[in-house]
Amino acid sequence: MLYSKTKWHSPVADPVQSRELARRLSVSPLVASLLAARGMAVPEEALAFINAGTEEEHDPFLLKGMKEAVPRIKKALQEEEHILVYGDYDADGVSSTSLMIYLLRHLGASFDIYIPHRSGEGYGLHNHALDWALQQGVSLIITVDTGISACSQIAYANELGMDVIVTDHHEPPEVLPAAYALINPKLPGCPYPFKGLAGVGVAYKLAQALLDGKVPEEWLEIAAIGTIADLMPLLDENRAIVRRGLKSMRRSKYAGIRALLEVSAVSVENVDAVNVAFAVAPRINASGRLDHAGRAVSLLTTDDPVEAERLAGELDLLNKERQMVVERIVAEAISRLEERIKDGRLPGIIVLAGEGWNVGVVGIVASKLLERYYRPVIILDIHPETGCCKGSARSIPGLDIYEALSSCSELMDHFGGHPAAAGMSLHLDNLEAFTSALEEFALGVLTDEHLVPVTEADGEYALADLSLKAAEELELLAPFGMSNPLPKFIVREAVVKETRTMGQGNRHLKLVLQQGGATVEAVAFGKGELAELLPPGTGIDVLAELSINEWNGSRKVQLMLKDLSVPQPQLFDFRGVRDAAGRTQRLWNLLLPQTGGRQGLAAAVVRKDWLKEQELPECQGMTFWVYDQYNGISPVDNLPGEDDGSHVSLLCLLDMPETTQQLDALLQTFPEVENIALLHSLRQERERLLVPTREQFKMLYKWLAAIAAVPVPEQEALLRLSRKSPMSLRMLRMMLDVFEELDFIRREQGQLSFVTRPAARDLASSSHFMRLSELAEMEQYFMEGSPSELQEWMESRRLGAS
Repeated sequence: MLYSKTKWHSPVADPVQSRELARRLSVSPLVASLLAARGMAVPEEALAFINAGTEEEHDPFLLKGMKEAVPRIKKALQEEEHILVYGDYDADGVSSTSLMIYLLRHLGASFDIYIPHRSGEGYGLHNHALDWALQQGVSLIITVDTGISACSQIAYANELGMDVIVTDHHEPPEVLPAAYALINPKLPGCPYPFKGLAGVGVAYKLAQALLDGKVPEEWLEIAAIGTIADLMPLLDENRAIVRRGLKSMRRSKYAGIRALLEVSAVSVENVDAVNVAFAVAPRINASGRLDHAGRAVSLLTTDDPVEAERLAGELDLLNKERQMVVERIVAEAISRLEERIKDGRLPGIIVLAGEGWNVGVVGIVASKLLERYYRPVIILDIHPETGCCKGSARSIPGLDIYEALSSCSELMDHFGGHPAAAGMSLHLDNLEAFTSALEEFALGVLTDEHLVPVTEADGEYALADLSLKAAEELELLAPFGMSNPLPKFIVREAVVKETRTMGQGNRHLKLVLQQGGATVEAVAFGKGELAELLPPGTGIDVLAELSINEWNGSRKVQLMLKDLSVPQPQLFDFRGVRDAAGRTQRLWNLLLPQTGGRQGLAAAVVRKDWLKEQELPECQGMTFWVYDQYNGISPVDNLPGEDDGSHVSLLCLLDMPETTQQLDALLQTFPEVENIALLHSLRQERERLLVPTREQFKMLYKWLAAIAAVPVPEQEALLRLSRKSPMSLRMLRMMLDVFEELDFIRREQGQLSFVTRPAARDLASSSHFMRLSELAEMEQYFMEGSPSELQEWMESRRLGAS
């Protein structure tokens, strides 16, 4: 039994609505059910969504402040004023700044740009930057993706005689800055119908207003990058911006975009929103995280292919460096956390701080720890000289991290954010109190239910529904991103037909799944270690995305596995493995972390002499047991608390039972075991027991009549018998036990003698015969039986013993 990493939840689409959509729109039942499940059950709404394009554009002058901003910018153009574009260092800020450069170049403006350094200056407007702008002769500042909260800075700009036009999309504060114009769809009283624009989307609307709607189509490529990278909802106008932007990008004339796609190993002709999110955006963001975002702006605005290639290469190297920095900090953070939680109890909110933890990547580190532990996480970088701690938080749906920070605001110098993510700074002296206050807050908010991650799926389907035609038709719903995610499908009761690993170090998993007459290949990146838990024949449930695999002109459907589970108990066959203890540790690591929030325990069972030969592997939460001649099975003195084995979910047999009584005791001791791993060594065939037959006993009786007519040393008799018989010495000894019990032979002082004319006795009346039969049957299953045969036989023993 293998538990999924998350709990899967899927809506149930109304079948009547789905059928009507399929009929009215001429789409497949699968696409119709997806539209209905996503709230587009009315055919007209669904059709508008599918055909999203220019009709989704809203009048830019509906944005509050646009009517004041446009004349002021036109005046600056006419009077040849020097304009400053003030941006931000993330991908949205870089895109917004780049779009404004194209706009001001197009208008023939005199301008400069300014983007603050992430670690050296931090987010937002800064007075020293305004002083620099004044020295450059700037009289008009246009902010992009920033400025809506910069009250004091804009007041300072006004004192210096510079007008400020703010274009932003962040949540406006209660007190707004006294700017010449504020353009933000989220402003109170703003009639703009769509509130989900990115910063670059607001900049694009400004360009539309200044150019009377005649914006070059290729500028949408820049707008699409920022919209996708900033995780804006791909609905309404954003859907049109991204769809048209991607279409233009597939034949892009921008040297920078082409170079960026090439260095990201993305085909220009086939680029989609997923490529932008996971290949393009991280490289742009790497510039602002580890260097200065100006390098990314230069890339997006150059028309020189040679310079573009150089800059794209630099961003790629910065991204690789960013990945290594993140990996290092994640490893250090996990190590510190594991030392802190040796009792196994995670804090409600994980707070970790360290020197040299690059403040530009602490948000990524927090996200990775959240994914691993599913707890709200705060990662802080400590300045070694000042003791200032700057960090980022990421949270789960059950806890509003902004509310949590607000509850201890007096301990911080600054903080801000929203329910899912936040940033903060505080002094090292307050770190312990800060951590304790957040832990106390979490105790009052989080329940066990909150700590089980949930993945939203789009429905349960059969493999036959996930056809090549269905995969092709999904493009009607693209582009995919926030608020319009790539569909995820649940398939239950599929069967694994083939299992293999692929990629460097066998990191990835590839399965062939079958359900009824349908067979589909499935790939799970980073899950290669699960291959040994999914042998052919395993029943499996999967959560997957649907894709098309193209190779050498051939196109076939392929599932991209996001999660999987095996809903029935499993028996893993590692018989004869060399390092049984090491494999036990590996299984522990693979199986128990997958228990979906359950507190799983593991047990390993060995012979007593095994303990003398080897040291017990150190596995926290694993108990060790030994086979016992009298009690069947007994614990080694390492049981946690009063645990009696009833909660064990993983049972590792490092040795097979020596008697059927021990097997029955094993099955009774671990009644709720979900997975059993066979790790025992295999006896040489010559040493194994055979299920005894009457013919074998008849033959042995004849040989004994000849060999032991007069008393003979038993050892000598055994050697002579072994030369005549293919049976092992173990088998022969146990057969002699049967004959002795039936008075067919006598054993005295090491001598063995044959009894002539014994009383007739039935073999079945011998307890030794019954023991040999049972033991030989058990050994045959444990040594030679297939996993399914052994599992079925053990289950029959369990039922018989219960």
